[in-house]
Amino acid sequence: MLAEPNRLRRAALPLLLLVLALASLLVGAGELSWSALWQRNVDAWLTLTASRLPRLIALVLTGIGLAVCGVILQQIVRNRFVEPATSGGLDAAKLGILLSLTWLPAAGAGTRMAFALVCCFLASILYVVIVRRIRFNNTVLVPVIGLMYGAVLSAVAEFYAYRHNILQSMQGWLMGDFSRVVEGQYEIIYLILPIVVITYLYAHRFTVLGMGEDMAASLGLGYAATAALGLLLVSVTVAVSVIAVGAIPFVGLVIPNLVALRYGENLQRTLPLVAMWGAALLLACDILGRLLIYPFEVPIGITAGSIGGLLFLVLILRLHK
Repeated sequence: MLAEPNRLRRAALPLLLLVLALASLLVGAGELSWSALWQRNVDAWLTLTASRLPRLIALVLTGIGLAVCGVILQQIVRNRFVEPATSGGLDAAKLGILLSLTWLPAAGAGTRMAFALVCCFLASILYVVIVRRIRFNNTVLVPVIGLMYGAVLSAVAEFYAYRHNILQSMQGWLMGDFSRVVEGQYEIIYLILPIVVITYLYAHRFTVLGMGEDMAASLGLGYAATAALGLLLVSVTVAVSVIAVGAIPFVGLVIPNLVALRYGENLQRTLPLVAMWGAALLLACDILGRLLIYPFEVPIGITAGSIGGLLFLVLILRLHK
């Protein structure tokens, strides 16, 4: 009798993800119906293959990647309120892209990704050093320091963009927005797939990492090397997502916390759930953004930031009840 409810609960999340994915394919300014696809309408198939499917793939992979990034950072810093948006990673990636645009204006997406990756990686290392140097008694102070650190990086990026007369364009294309995703301009997002695989293979090591340097050393884990690998995985994911779709905050903060509250801290067991919930949250935010002012759309950076920020506040209040 108990096995049936357990099976239903396990099937609920994949079913929700499937429903959201189908809704994402059908929702948009241009009408798309299953009947038109069944009748092999050329315009309908072009809309599906050139726009809707690439957008769906980008949404799912970005949601998975950002949620997994949050898990890795939280294990390294040992704080539940850390993710790329609250540790300066997103702002550093933006600065890297701006540097590539001014130093190598004819460079492609690969070069921009390399600049963003290096800046994000260096900024993440510096953030970890700052957090480890300052012993905080209050866990909320760790993301607060990260937000202040990110604000400084963002100010440097905006000043740099202002000096090079690209401030307005920067604010437009660096905000999270999937409306630009079309066939031939999003494929760099597939780099998130090997990142997720590597993270799962190292899930046990990242779990041990979250126990602290002394515990990791007693269990024979190379703390510095594992932390560096984790920061590199995070930097690649952040760089790829910012280049492909712009900056999207709070996904990596909210999802790992909600999953950990329900299922615990064992990453080998919870990482698939984190990945699926990350994709589901981003799909839901994107669908909401496309429906709010239909046939126009609200950028997902705004919807995800609003919903994620609200959930972040709820998590803080829950911690300090």
